[in-house]
Amino acid sequence: MLKKGIICVVGLGFLTGCNSFDGLIEKKETLLGNPHSGKSTVPVATVVEDEVWEDFFEKESEVAVAPEEPEDETANEEEPEEPTEVSEPEAIPVVANPGAMNVMVNKFWSLPEGYRPADLIKPNVPFSFGDENSDRSKLRAEAAESLEVMFNVAKSEGIELYARSGFRSYETQAAIFDNEVATFGYEQAALYVALPGTSEHQTGLAMDITAKSVGLELVEAFAGTVEGKWLADNAHHYGFILRYPKGKTNITGYAFEPWHFRYVGVDIAGEIYAKGLTFEEYMGDVREF
Repeated sequence: MLKKGIICVVGLGFLTGCNSFDGLIEKKETLLGNPHSGKSTVPVATVVEDEVWEDFFEKESEVAVAPEEPEDETANEEEPEEPTEVSEPEAIPVVANPGAMNVMVNKFWSLPEGYRPADLIKPNVPFSFGDENSDRSKLRAEAAESLEVMFNVAKSEGIELYARSGFRSYETQAAIFDNEVATFGYEQAALYVALPGTSEHQTGLAMDITAKSVGLELVEAFAGTVEGKWLADNAHHYGFILRYPKGKTNITGYAFEPWHFRYVGVDIAGEIYAKGLTFEEYMGDVREF
């Protein structure tokens, strides 16, 4: 009986101490701040002498404790997670008129697999890479002839232009895109480079144009040069449009490219220029990003 009384007194004293400790925690002012790996959010308990703890546990051991029931192991077993299904990207619809001068190829419309125009020729204009007879120096016949006229008129007005990149095959576009991803990451690459099959260069109707004032490079600074301004103001007279205008990324899906000009014919180019439209807006197929 005496032992039980002692145990009760010690137990009540211990519980009273815990309640006091809890009260201290409740009264402690909350500190606000960012989590830090070197700091703990758990309060540090007051140090208790080892002899006191030993004395307490010796007395506690004399009290009969009912055996714990074995835990149901099956209740704690976690159900296996079902494998997450990875959905494949949706196929991009293929255009029905790849050979039309007003064919729209973008992130929502693709060219047929292996498409290559049959009338590719090299226009008689200066190229940034010299007199190389390769795919990148070629355009479809109608676009090539119009490019020659535009370059000649520009030259007569003291504007010296250089063609830099024309037709690209599917395989070339794939290599360019993969290299861009490896260098800048996927999101950045997708802003400037089309996925294989969705590039206007594969239509044979697009040409990247530059000038010596920007070191014959394709850079946004070209827009502020005499050559870049001349092209932006006059290309429509020869059937070309500035395909990816500034401030229209939400419609075209591409960043501003003052060097990329696309042939669509004089009538369409004139209307697009006069109304300040993108090609998507003119074609009535706008899907904002």
